[in-house]
Amino acid sequence: MAIGNSGKGYVLLAPTLLVMGLALAAPLLLLAVYSLHDQNGLALGGWTLAQYRAVLASAGYRSLFLRSIAISGLVTLVTVALAYPMAYFVAFHARRKFAWLIALTIPFWTSYLLRVFAWKIILGFDGVINSAALRLHLIDQPLSLLLYNPFAVVVTLAHAWAAFAILPIYVSLEKIDRSLLEAAGDLGDGALRRFLRITLPLSLPGVIGAAILIFVPTTGDYVTPELVGGTKGTMIANVIEVQFNSVGNWPLGAALSLVSMAMVAVIAALFVASARAAAKAAR
Repeated sequence: MAIGNSGKGYVLLAPTLLVMGLALAAPLLLLAVYSLHDQNGLALGGWTLAQYRAVLASAGYRSLFLRSIAISGLVTLVTVALAYPMAYFVAFHARRKFAWLIALTIPFWTSYLLRVFAWKIILGFDGVINSAALRLHLIDQPLSLLLYNPFAVVVTLAHAWAAFAILPIYVSLEKIDRSLLEAAGDLGDGALRRFLRITLPLSLPGVIGAAILIFVPTTGDYVTPELVGGTKGTMIANVIEVQFNSVGNWPLGAALSLVSMAMVAVIAALFVASARAAAKAAR
C-alpha cells in the first residue's frame, strides 16, 4: 500500500520520536509516578499527593526556589550583558568573523568541571585575586567574601555559559540589514540613536533566545553551587540531588524536580512570548 506524503513524514520522524520518547518522555513519566507515592523504607508506598503538599507548604523549599530563580536570573542578566558587546564587535567590526568566533569558544573546549575548579582557585582565600591584591597592598588580609556565596556562583556560571549567549546574539545581529543603519545615518541619527532605534530592537529575538538558553539549564545546575556556592549559594538542584543520592527519598526528590520544572517552564514561556512580541515589533 502506498504511503502518502504525511505518512512518509511520520516514517522519517519515527526514529527521532522514538529517541525523544525514551530519553525525555519516559524519565518524566517515571518521575511523575515516583512523586505520587510515599516512601516506605526502601520501597514505594501507596498513591498520595503528600510529597507535593510537603513541597508547596515548606517555607524552606519556597525560599530555595526563589533563591534559585534569583541566582539564575542574575546569571542570565550578567551573561547577556557581557556577551552582547562581544557579539556586536564580531558582527559589525571584526574582519575575520569565523576566526573570532573560534577564539571566543576556545575556552569552552575544556571540561566544565575544570573551568569551575579554575574559578575556585581564582576566587579562593589564597587565590589569584587575593594574592594579587595583597602584593599590591590593596588589602591587608585575604577577602573571604569572594568564594562560597551567590557571587561566586554567578561569576562561575556566567563564564561557563558565555558562549551560549554570544552565538545566538551574533546570529541575530548578523541578520540585520545594514542599509537600515545607513538610511538612519543619512537622516541624521547618530551612532547611539541608530543602536537604540534599529540595532537593539532587531536583535532582541537573539537576546531573548540567549536568555532562555542560559536561564533554563542554570536553574537546574547543582555542580557549580556545590563547588563554589557554599551554604549561602545552595540552589534547589542541590537539594534534589541530596534526596536522590544521599537521603534516598526518591518520591520527594521527584516532586521537587517536577515543581522546579513547572516553575522554569512558566518563566521560559514568558521568555518565548517576549521573543515573539519582539520579533513582531521588529518587522
